[in-house]
Amino acid sequence: MTSPVASPFFAPGLSAFAKDYDAFIIDLWGVIHDGTRAYPGAAAALGALKAQGKRTVLLTNAPRLSGSVIAQMEGLGLGRDLYDAVMTSGDAVNAELLRRDDPFFQGLGQACLFVGPERDTNVLTDTGVALVTDPAKAAFVLCTGPVSFEESVADYAVLLEACAARGLPMVCANPDRAVVREGKTVICAGALADFYAGLGQTVVSRGKPDPAIYRLALERLDLPAGARVAAIGDGVHTDMPGARAAGVDAVFVTGGLNAEPLGIHHGEVPDQGKVRALLDAHALTPKMAIPAFVW
Repeated sequence: MTSPVASPFFAPGLSAFAKDYDAFIIDLWGVIHDGTRAYPGAAAALGALKAQGKRTVLLTNAPRLSGSVIAQMEGLGLGRDLYDAVMTSGDAVNAELLRRDDPFFQGLGQACLFVGPERDTNVLTDTGVALVTDPAKAAFVLCTGPVSFEESVADYAVLLEACAARGLPMVCANPDRAVVREGKTVICAGALADFYAGLGQTVVSRGKPDPAIYRLALERLDLPAGARVAAIGDGVHTDMPGARAAGVDAVFVTGGLNAEPLGIHHGEVPDQGKVRALLDAHALTPKMAIPAFVW
């Protein structure tokens, strides 16, 4: 029997450790907002980091270009002056489809069957990739998630099985399996990608926890050599292992995606034993944990 991982240091907010870092990689959904509203204290926390001269990049598995994410945040009262940069998984996919220097992307072709809401199609901007609806005319599948927040994996089974019958590779533009929206867990593209991989098909994702997207995010900050960086997030499948793979300290937000399993609401202090059990189950050792993204 393996020994459990060490329990993280619990802090009430960022002020307990912000002085120890020069820059922060910060998750969005589940940390800064829930898809429809900014969490209490999030804007003030970003402002406090800015006032202390800390560099910040918001790193999200949103499967669309960062400009639309910036516009969404402004609509939630999170002004562009509160952070330094944004990096999305949509940006990463768009870059791959433009460059075509990765062997997988080189062989994809120029026609894709798109699985996702229309708002995410901007991930194809300037790529020359054509959208088709017939699997027989597609060279690959591009998945950004369900069209509706009410849908499940079962709603896409027939379509994905038809694509699998053609042997189409899939590009997953959002590795998240689920997020919390208005207190309710909804599926993301990662859940559909898992189903498709289960059909024996090739799936390539771009986004957290891939260390490549952390490098891209840090490039947008243009930090000096030796800068001290921490990544803040709520995902045990994405944010925490991604930070570890990128070689930066991880800060676990307990009040996001895992609030329900931990028996809390956003911002409430969880039972430390439950947090430890959750982290043990995923072999994660974040540097510390906070109940919410607050100062």
